[in-house]
Amino acid sequence: MEKLKVGIIGTGMAFERLHYPAYQELSDKYEIVALCDPDPEKTRPWAERLGLSGDSVYTDYRPMLWRGDINVFDIMVPIEHNYRVTEDVARTIANQPNRAIICEKPLAATYEQARAHAELPRRYGVPIMIAENYRYNEEINMIRDMVRQKKVGDVVYFIQNRVTCFPEDMLKNNFARTEWRQHPVFQGGAIMDMGVHDIAALRHIFGAIDRLQAFGVPQKDDFSPYAVVNVNLSFKSGVTGQFSFYCAGKEPQRPQIGLRIFCTRGMIYLEERDCGTINVAYNDGGSEQIPYRPQRGYYNELLNLYNAMTGKEMISVTPEMEYGDVKTILDILRSIRENNIVVVDVTDDYIPAYTSTYQQPHFEFRPVNWQ
Repeated sequence: MEKLKVGIIGTGMAFERLHYPAYQELSDKYEIVALCDPDPEKTRPWAERLGLSGDSVYTDYRPMLWRGDINVFDIMVPIEHNYRVTEDVARTIANQPNRAIICEKPLAATYEQARAHAELPRRYGVPIMIAENYRYNEEINMIRDMVRQKKVGDVVYFIQNRVTCFPEDMLKNNFARTEWRQHPVFQGGAIMDMGVHDIAALRHIFGAIDRLQAFGVPQKDDFSPYAVVNVNLSFKSGVTGQFSFYCAGKEPQRPQIGLRIFCTRGMIYLEERDCGTINVAYNDGGSEQIPYRPQRGYYNELLNLYNAMTGKEMISVTPEMEYGDVKTILDILRSIRENNIVVVDVTDDYIPAYTSTYQQPHFEFRPVNWQ
């Protein structure tokens, strides 16, 4: 089977630390053939590393879209540009076989853009995968299956507490040091950028959300309008729980609160996503420690897209699904502003609230043959 040819749009940290290692691991399935970034200083070392000539390196992504040898466009740009760039790419490659798009999360910065993004696959006949790695992580899928199979009985409620010290992380060599995250021009700042992962995971485990009510502690720092948000969530499945996202401080005590799911016969507990163990405690005193491989979402999402483009499976995380994750974050911010309960999902699945007749497009991928 021939490799899928990839064009990268945005060669920042997301490419360097998240996507590129997964492409390396899947080097028998993907080959990066073009790079684009407005900053030539970012693309130059990558071009040398990948052995790409000057005509395969761009400062403007639009000329790259007309290349006939690219099968996958992988978009890794600041959040406020996600919809615009993805729409540009989708419009240019509309209805062309064996071409697809990867867009980083969250798919958009506003309700309007999120709704429009969810329509792009149907509007242009282009398959789009949203790189929401939490939905592809082993531990989240394992917990989802435990809940669905009632491993410890019926879910009664859950607590999830996510803590990250953004002010401290800004001084380190990580994602928080980027200017667009420190001074975001999109709603929610760190809550949108980071909290959307946790919401995606909760929705993956428990399904559609009926209603929520949120409270926030305001702060003056640019990176987030609130130091912490506390949210009461009611899912359509009947599950209720509390989610808190504290982006301005630490949780120095161990073990962390993490995610605790209380069930009729015990509890499922994940301290944090990199701990490598899901703990299950039973009411009769028994317990299990179930291992998993941390940080496999980036690999799994690229493998899913490859399998979809070779006709083996469907794309698992679509813009339609990610619309619900982004809408939940925006609804949390709205609930705080309005001091109100907000209705989230209208139906029991992930059909967007703006239509009751949306049909997820089915793409007939042809066998890969680039000769």
